[in-house]
Amino acid sequence: METEIEAKFTQIDIDKTRVKLRALGAACEQPMHEMKRVTIDTPEMKAKNAFVRIRDQGDKITVTYKQFDSLSLHGAQEIEIEVNDFDKTVKLFTAVDRPHFSSQESRRETWQLGDAEIVIDEWPWLDPYLEIEGPDEQSVKKVASDLKLDWDKAVFGDVMSAYKIQYPHIGPHDTIGNLPEVKFGAPLPDIFKTSK
Repeated sequence: METEIEAKFTQIDIDKTRVKLRALGAACEQPMHEMKRVTIDTPEMKAKNAFVRIRDQGDKITVTYKQFDSLSLHGAQEIEIEVNDFDKTVKLFTAVDRPHFSSQESRRETWQLGDAEIVIDEWPWLDPYLEIEGPDEQSVKKVASDLKLDWDKAVFGDVMSAYKIQYPHIGPHDTIGNLPEVKFGAPLPDIFKTSK
């Protein structure tokens, strides 16, 4: 598996972030676009903080096994391949008794600054966040510093690490992977409400 070296910074202002990125000479590789995904897991995968994701990113479709050995800069491990048909790939997993439970949509904008990739992500019921991925810790920290982001406020892990900042009351096993649909405009699910 490959180690992803990445950090998230939550509750960002998208317009101000774009201004900072342009000032640093970053190039917008893909403007804000819709993405869809399904996630597949088993009790065994959950025990390892892992899941399989089939994602249509707009410019490519990927199948990824993700495992979070720790919620740290170096904690994400993944194996990813490209496929050419989202619906057929979902059907293939269903045919081998690995149906998805959760369908999710989000929006993403991708920037490149040197050897670092910066993405701005929007998810339902969540303030936008920024993720920096680079080849090493130094490159990720440099981009964060150049963007005037507070490294002490960096979070690590999958998108749930951002949800847990905005909804600190949610439990350790509350996850959007437990929701059948994660869609923009849908009512706030019970797991995010302060009084359940």
